Amino acid sequence: MTEVREIATDAGIPVREVYTERDVAPALDERLGAPGRPPFTRGPYPTMYRGQLWTMRQFAGFGSAEHANERFRFLLDRGQTALSVAFDLPTQLGYDSAHAVARPEVGRVGVAIDTADDMADLFAGLPLDGISVNFTINATAPIILAMYLVAAERQGASQASLAGTLQNDILKEFLARKTFVFPPHPSIRLSCDVIEFATQRLPRFNPISITGYHAREAGCDAVQELGLTLASAIAYSEALVARGLPFDSFAPRFSFHFATTMDLFEEVAKLRAARRMWSRIASERFGAHDPNSGRLRFFSGNSGTTLTAQQPLNNIIRSTVQCLGAVLGGAQSIHVMGYDEAFEIPTEEAVTLSLRTQQIIALESGAARTVDPLGGSYYVEALTDEIEARANDVLTEIDALGGAVAALEQGVSQRWIAASAYRIEREIAEGIRPRVGVNVHEDPEQASVEVPALFTLDPSIAERQIARTAAHVASRDGAACAEATAAVEAAAGDGVNVMPSLIHAVRAGATLGELSDVFRSVFGEFREPHPW
Repeated sequence: MTEVREIATDAGIPVREVYTERDVAPALDERLGAPGRPPFTRGPYPTMYRGQLWTMRQFAGFGSAEHANERFRFLLDRGQTALSVAFDLPTQLGYDSAHAVARPEVGRVGVAIDTADDMADLFAGLPLDGISVNFTINATAPIILAMYLVAAERQGASQASLAGTLQNDILKEFLARKTFVFPPHPSIRLSCDVIEFATQRLPRFNPISITGYHAREAGCDAVQELGLTLASAIAYSEALVARGLPFDSFAPRFSFHFATTMDLFEEVAKLRAARRMWSRIASERFGAHDPNSGRLRFFSGNSGTTLTAQQPLNNIIRSTVQCLGAVLGGAQSIHVMGYDEAFEIPTEEAVTLSLRTQQIIALESGAARTVDPLGGSYYVEALTDEIEARANDVLTEIDALGGAVAALEQGVSQRWIAASAYRIEREIAEGIRPRVGVNVHEDPEQASVEVPALFTLDPSIAERQIARTAAHVASRDGAACAEATAAVEAAAGDGVNVMPSLIHAVRAGATLGELSDVFRSVFGEFREPHPW
């Protein structure tokens, strides 16, 4: 029996839709599984966007905490539904802003955070018990989490009320982005300390976002991205199980982060395959009993490397296609690139347009009205099967090498990415891979690309941040801070979970650079061998 009915979803989207007594065709249920049930090919939740839209989470942050707070408020005022924090390179690498190597980069590609005072100011006027926050931070993730928890304390927010995600995936730094600090094994230990602590204390918080995005941006293909991401998830799971933690105690809070690039159907198939693969890994490899342990949830950061300086308005179309791919693939959270990100930190106009892109797809395109819109398509289903099979081959190769960490230590994963990146760039240069405005339909009057000055960072930010941190250090109780910092060193050296001592040290006024130096003294710093 077929009829037309009008519904109003929890997401606030009134629609008229045709349905046939069931929202999912029985044949698809039988072959692929129903949405919200293992193996989750068709989506992690039964109603998907009909019940709740994805989180619109534009990546933002620059300069001082006050500058970043202004950008957060700007985005929230325009309908953004959660926050995603970008940190500057000194913060990512464990240096206070006053460090000699830090000064040229203070506040440049993200916000500078030296102390808990900075973290508190970053979220001034934003209730942390009422908003979800994503932190893109890895090597110093335990310290940043400790500062966030102290900032939440100052607002009177309980740990149990905090929602969000800490990236905390150090393996992807060794794999692709390279903002690691400590050697691989102690780095994984710190990531697992965070996961263990959050499992016990932060029930609404995702303590890790296992990330293939940066490997993809570095040049790997979709199959490699999927295989490498799930290999990392296996490595973290094995390390946590070795601690004596039951898989079902931590796996439900795992989240994932994938790129969504320009090949629309390949990206949708990759994301569907990812859910199916993780469900099977959880049940078959780790013996999961809780269905939530195999329910892969992911954030999609659309691809920055696909954007071009030439004919930059073309990037609006590219980002729209990528956002649609993430939606059709079933993302739980999405960031859309600004059209000007090939040049600089996006302008307010660009980030507003990126947010409007998400809103138009959500509210006007109809893509949110049904679960897994491309499910049952011969092409998409065949491509999903193919990508799954090939990604499983990648996992088999990594297992044969001894796992994700061993593959990194041997430089194998890095060589895969480098070879793929070289092939892609060569194909663009030779015109085999079309790039509109670059090797197809170039502007004959544009002999060279002139990058407009869209954003200029206040040059006085670094000096103000340095002075602010110096004043903080001068005003704290030095003896109490030294005692608390010594406790962090003892915990790190004794193999005790560092999170409780880190929180205490942050309360006592320790800076990010000081706490990173503690870990440097215990673990040493890592220098990557040449991968070739």
